[in-house]
Amino acid sequence: MVNVERKGDGCAVRIEGEMTIYTAADLKPALLAPLADCRELELDLAQVAEIDTAGLQLLALAKLEAARAGGDLRLINHSDAVRDVLDLCGMVGFFGDPVVIPS
Repeated sequence: MVNVERKGDGCAVRIEGEMTIYTAADLKPALLAPLADCRELELDLAQVAEIDTAGLQLLALAKLEAARAGGDLRLINHSDAVRDVLDLCGMVGFFGDPVVIPS
């Protein structure tokens, strides 16, 4: 599930549930649609329970599309699953967002 909240010139987007090969096709339009209206996009990933490489590709696509449109996309509140996949695939630097590891 994708929830979008408008914040000034930007949008806060919260993704809940899975970001896997089984959900990527449904998530793609919901994740990319806010890019048409928001120059700054903040993706809250705290409620992402499972993510695979299809989900990671979707995040990378959103990051690239935001940059292409002259905007910015930031990932926040990385869930354990998201942190694990970013680390495993060596993608932390690609996104360039601080990844906070809870104590």
